[in-house]
Amino acid sequence: MTAKIRLYVDHPLGDGQTVPLDRDQAHYLFGVMRLSEGAPVALFNGRDGEWLAEVSDAGKRGGVLSCVRQTRPLQMPPDLWLLFAPIKKARTDFIVEKAAEMGAARIMPVQTEFTNSERIRQDRLQAHAVEAAEQCGGTYVPEVTDLQRLDRVLADWPEGRQLMFCDEAEVGRSSVLPDGLSKGAWAILIGPEGGFSEAERARLRALPFAHVVSLGPRILRADTAAVAAMTVWQQALGDWTA
Repeated sequence: MTAKIRLYVDHPLGDGQTVPLDRDQAHYLFGVMRLSEGAPVALFNGRDGEWLAEVSDAGKRGGVLSCVRQTRPLQMPPDLWLLFAPIKKARTDFIVEKAAEMGAARIMPVQTEFTNSERIRQDRLQAHAVEAAEQCGGTYVPEVTDLQRLDRVLADWPEGRQLMFCDEAEVGRSSVLPDGLSKGAWAILIGPEGGFSEAERARLRALPFAHVVSLGPRILRADTAAVAAMTVWQQALGDWTA
């Protein structure tokens, strides 16, 4: 029995565990996907791995799934944060989706001096992260934090976490992280469409935990830069390496 549908649930998963469905989940499984009792569904909750479940009760306003067996253990991503300045709605959604797919453990919208967007819908972005995990086969859903000022984030920076600072002023220089850097707790910082201010750039360059990199010979859009930066980091220090 193989499940073609994966669903994130905020409920414990285990042998014989029953999982109640809310109205939206029931509508999706039984109204949209036309599942009936006995149909298989893959479940994950970000804590207990992936479980094969069967529909034991299919209703119009709710339903129940019953766990059968674990199909995959919990696979944690690297301890990587992605910090980015929000841009237009669709492109911010894209950044969150790709960050979840590519293995960010936390996604942090930050407000810089030149950030165009001063508000986000944290709940909507978190939902995009859930959908991305459902689609890519992930068993972990990264937290999407609310919008925070960059200067305050840097002021409260946790000890031991290194920062990959992607500076558009470095365009054309090496996009490779320096040799000798250790794995562990990291973050990536992507700037806004207008770039970093000179004051922000000077502060970031002075931080002992920051490592300045370029992302190639061309200035990238913010959403493209996020994917490129995560690719560079994953290949050098993440779980893409052997």
